[in-house]
Amino acid sequence: MSRIASVLLPLPLPEAFDYAEPEGMALALGDQVAAPLGPNLLRGVVVGLREAAGGNRALKPVQGRLEEAALPASTLEFVQWAARYAVDAPGQPLAIALRGARAPKPKPLRVIEPTGRAPVRPTPARTRVLTAVGAGAASGAALARLAGVSAGVVKALIDEGVLALRTAAPQLGFDAPDAARAGAALNASQAAAAAELRAMARAGGFQVALLDGVTGSGKTEVYLESVAAALAADPEAQALILLPEIALTQAVIDRVAARFGAAPGEWHSDVVPPARRRVWEGVIGGGCRIVVGARSALFLPFRRLKLIVVDEEHDASFKQEEGFIYHARDMAVARGKIEAALVVLASATPSLETLRNAETGRYRWLTLADRHGAARLPAIDLVDLRETPPEPGRWLSPPLVTAMGETLAAGEQTLLFLNRRGYAPLVLCRACGERMTAPDTDSWLVEHRYSGRLVCHLTGFSMPKPTQCPHCGVRDSLISIGPGVERVEEEARQLFPEARIAVFSSDTAFDAREGKRLIEAMAAGEIDILVATQAAAKGHNFPKLTLVGVVDADLGLRGGDLRAAERTYQLLAQATGRAGRRERPGRALLQTYAPDHPVMQALQVQDRDAFVAAEMAEREAAGLPPFGRLAAVIASDVDAARLDTFMRRMAEAAPNAPGVEVYGPADAPLGLVRGRRRKRFLVRADRGVDLSAYMAAWRARVRPPGALRLSIDMDPYSFL
Repeated sequence: MSRIASVLLPLPLPEAFDYAEPEGMALALGDQVAAPLGPNLLRGVVVGLREAAGGNRALKPVQGRLEEAALPASTLEFVQWAARYAVDAPGQPLAIALRGARAPKPKPLRVIEPTGRAPVRPTPARTRVLTAVGAGAASGAALARLAGVSAGVVKALIDEGVLALRTAAPQLGFDAPDAARAGAALNASQAAAAAELRAMARAGGFQVALLDGVTGSGKTEVYLESVAAALAADPEAQALILLPEIALTQAVIDRVAARFGAAPGEWHSDVVPPARRRVWEGVIGGGCRIVVGARSALFLPFRRLKLIVVDEEHDASFKQEEGFIYHARDMAVARGKIEAALVVLASATPSLETLRNAETGRYRWLTLADRHGAARLPAIDLVDLRETPPEPGRWLSPPLVTAMGETLAAGEQTLLFLNRRGYAPLVLCRACGERMTAPDTDSWLVEHRYSGRLVCHLTGFSMPKPTQCPHCGVRDSLISIGPGVERVEEEARQLFPEARIAVFSSDTAFDAREGKRLIEAMAAGEIDILVATQAAAKGHNFPKLTLVGVVDADLGLRGGDLRAAERTYQLLAQATGRAGRRERPGRALLQTYAPDHPVMQALQVQDRDAFVAAEMAEREAAGLPPFGRLAAVIASDVDAARLDTFMRRMAEAAPNAPGVEVYGPADAPLGLVRGRRRKRFLVRADRGVDLSAYMAAWRARVRPPGALRLSIDMDPYSFL
């Protein structure tokens, strides 16, 4: 045993563990191995090898090398960099990188095939079976349904030896994309941006470009040209397209397949484990050259990653808030640097951080100022709810109801946008004022009328809606306060009983397949009024949609979110941008109690530059991102006194450093979740400060009690 192997395990452990390398094993960096930890044998990855220099303790040996391929050196470097940046254990991002390796392999396929023998007694039914058998049915019943015969006909042909049931290897490889295949016709603005991206892809090396185009300007067609250029420049190159929503993946996959003549790999939480294993092996082997996926796809072990596209780069869904906390946009830029790859950030409403990098020349700034073809941006009007409020008990104002009627009469479609799931966000007792909350949690219970249940969207707790108040016992006293999409749908049905109405939210489009069905139905004109959350507010093209009504435009401006104005502008600009995507002119009505708010004024006149300039000035004066850095410390414990004591000790242990300000500790806005009390620190630092190093040094000074949970959120997006 001549060498020591440092093995990183996919667990929340602070560092890699040392093991002895057995004689003759000849391990290499990135090898996946079986390593003992206590009584268990765990999968790990070799991240270091050194000659044994003797010691006073015997090391446990590595038990064996696993059959899965070794992780590329660049993937290991990225995993370790991500852990240092996020001030977290390196095993956390490693667990994400190994997710596909730990998935089960696809099972062998059972197919029915002809043996070449002719049936002794041909009949029309048997002839239909022999005609249909080439479709690859996996069972006699499936083949019988396909041929329109009874299962007995198929069984008789198998017994006679005319058909045979065989085991076939599953399809593991991926068809090679054709980079030379002709793309879509581009207008002058698209062609200019595509030419620059193609030149950047051919030049190679680490570069970042912002593809900044209004909604409907054809950004997807442009960035697909950069994918084609990257694949053409290197026969082994791989490309990754990141999307913020699972609901968007199928549409982009279809466009990628049409552009390159081959389907890409698909990676997100709805992909079944065997398919995930197939993509993982295709990526690490180099055969899967294009991947379309959600944020975790960034940790796949690419063999030769040369292009990363982050579509809708501004979207808050790219922020992972639990487990290993990271922002996929920022991590994509870091991985691009490690891989020497081109990174394309695409958005109609770029984040202020990205815009600042473009303004200062760190990113190449490519703009698409016009919509594709004859489409024009929608006209946007504000509905002042102080002057024209809805009727009592309703949520749609008279101007919006009138516009909906006109749109319906014209045979066109309406999108009613409200970023709030369920029927009502609050249920309270009109007798005693009790607000229904989840057990051991400050979060209000949301009424879901479809299921008749009250649901906590934070913890997942669910219960039937009671017939009496649990606090005072008065029957029939619980009332619903405020609207959710289900309540808006109910009102729309009452107003327009002849209209075809559907709801698009994570409750109705619970997986990618159902989301695709709703999107296709809307695109085909089979829905007149779509009531939707942000699931339908971005990336979709509905040709007959000409009216967008924003039910509560002020919703995102409430609370203490430092990015409230920016995120509200982005979300509403994306939502209103769904209207008028083809030759039909579009319009949008925003219901608001604050029509004079800078966000509403900027949306009405569609002056993004003025809004960005004002928001940038406020951020710069306060030293907030993108002119400063933020980090948060969140601690929770079932024992409130122990939590208070620890947070006081942590405050005392905060390092003194120029350019760093520590605020807190303070109760979190959601101070109780699942029976655990929560407190927070917020740290602000100047741009020149290595905030990750500061947070790591601070964390090293304190040791939390065993029951206390402590997490660090670099560049926080949530302040709850």
